[in-house]
Formats: sequence, C-alpha cells, structure tokens
Amino acid sequence: MKLQRIDNPPNPFLTEQRDWLEPPRTRIEVYEETSGSILSHNTSPDVPYNWSVNPYRGCQHACAYCYARTYHEYLGLGAGTDFDTKLVVKPNAPELLRKAFGKPSWKREHVGFSGITDCYQPIEASYRLTRQCLQVCAECRNPAAITTKGFLVVRDIDVLSDLNARAGVRVTFSVPFADAAIARLIEPQAPPPERQFEAMRRLHEAGIPVGVIVSPIIPGLNDRDIPRILEQAASAGARTASYTALRLPGSVQDVFVKRLREVMPLRADRVMNLLTEVRGGRLDEARFGKRMRGQGTYWQSICDMFNVFKKRYGFGAYVSPVGDAATCDAPDLPDDPQLEFPFHTIADS
Repeated sequence: MKLQRIDNPPNPFLTEQRDWLEPPRTRIEVYEETSGSILSHNTSPDVPYNWSVNPYRGCQHACAYCYARTYHEYLGLGAGTDFDTKLVVKPNAPELLRKAFGKPSWKREHVGFSGITDCYQPIEASYRLTRQCLQVCAECRNPAAITTKGFLVVRDIDVLSDLNARAGVRVTFSVPFADAAIARLIEPQAPPPERQFEAMRRLHEAGIPVGVIVSPIIPGLNDRDIPRILEQAASAGARTASYTALRLPGSVQDVFVKRLREVMPLRADRVMNLLTEVRGGRLDEARFGKRMRGQGTYWQSICDMFNVFKKRYGFGAYVSPVGDAATCDAPDLPDDPQLEFPFHTIADS
C-alpha cells in the first residue's frame, strides 16, 4: 500500500502546527454532525441561487483548486489532505429539509445541491443523503438544481425523473478538463471526463435536463480544452453551458500551487503568470462581482472562444452567470427559470 503524505497548509485559526517526520497511512475518517438546519442562505451576487443544501463537508474528489477547502479550517482541520480524508456527514439532512419546506414562509424557491462540496462524492453511495433530500424535494414539489462531477448521479435517475415531472430539476456537470490524464493530476479522485459525459448522456436519455460548466478555467492549463468539452457535452445532450475563473482563496492557494508544481513542474510558471495576468497582478480576487471572472486581453480571448463554440454546438443564449459587458458577453436570462435555471458550483467538485 502506497503511503499518502499528510500535507495541510498552516491553519490560520490554530496557534500551533504539527508536521510528521514519518507520514502515517491515511484513511477516510467520517464524522457525523447533528445539524440544526440544512438550508444555507446565499447573499453573494456572484452565485445565481438563494438557497443550497450541502449534506457533506469535505470531498473525496480531492480537487486541488476547490475553494471549499478553507471551510475545513473552521472545524480545526486542515485545508489539504484533511479536506480529502476527514469527512463530515449530516444524517438528519432529509428531516431538516422536510421541516424547512413545511414552514408557511417557504416560497418553493430553487434549491441548489453542491454549492460547497459535491453531493455525489463516493460517500453518498453509503449514506444516500442526497437521494433522500431529492426525494423530499419531489414530495414537496420543490425545484432543485444539482452540480456534480459524480457518476453516482445515474443511480438516482428514478428520483430525478419524478422530481423533474413534479417541480423541475437540472443537473449540471462540472467538467474542467478534456484530457483524463491531466484531470487525474489536478482532481485525482474525481471521475474522468468520459465518465461524466456518459452520466450526462444517461440522464439526458431519461429526459432529465443536463448542462455543463467548464469550471474552473485555469489559464494556460485547461482553456484550450473548452472546444472539446463543449463538443462532447453537446453530443451527450447538454443544452446549457457556463464557466468561471479559478479562485484561490486563503490556504487553497498553497494547496493548488504546490500540487501544480509537483505534477507539472515545466508548465507551472506559465500557468501562474497567466493566472496573475487575468487577476490584475494577483493570484486571487476576493471582491464580490469580480471573484468568478478574469480581466484583460487573455481573459477576453477565453470569453470569445467560449462564445464561439457555445454557438457552434447549439447551446442556449445563456453563457455565464458572472459575465458582464466589460469582460465577456452579458448573460441572457432564460425565459423559464424552472427549466433553464442557471446554476454553477464555485467548489466544482
């Protein structure tokens, strides 16, 4: 069995830091949390939904770029391998969701799944919390939108079909890479692109609306993949397409840069230089309204390329939930928000 190094950036909320001289064998540790609520209210103008459900904290997909890594630090854990291996589940999530939907004040708004970590990561196969929450949505006739990388979503075609008939649902697949070998280096435990397209195809054939989000776009690494991703997504039945720029808040910057230099030492400098260029001289942009997109000539070329191939492969007019006329085409809001609900995950994982 190969040893996996314990590797977390320093946690800014702790006063001490430990490093292993001999890294121990790592294993998945699961912690159960009795939550008081399950609906998270979003107030960010960058995210096109008001409410989200996240049955899990941490994510086994281990994507180096995942912005949600910083949330693990609030639990006294690390943003590196702790995020991938120390998972928190919320067993009472379906019960809490049913209770929330039963309140007189609830207006049957869209609920987003995977606003932080992937609701169809491998642990869902055992806990089935996402499935149960979607069943609650169907029972209460509440529309939902899902963003995932997980092939496991095909297990729930029956529930998704029922929910789509009762209230409406869309499943958006987060596919940042066209090359499975490159994807494996940056998101080592996520399903490869071909599996995601296969899941997309199966849902489409079952009559479930599907879309694709190329996120995050990492300049100099995966922007050239956009045409292939859109072509394959269209072939698999996707009818909406969007994208976001890479975000590296807090300790995520340490995780991503270290991973990039370890797995792609010859390309790392170019990627970091281009990322700095589209971020106005920084590696990250924390301001609302600017976090999800880039700036400058190189970023505009990415926007233009996306729009060209979006049109070529027959996607709808909707492009990006965070675009504006200054950096790329302004998004055209869909006529039917229930069927064309524009949803994306910032964690993309």
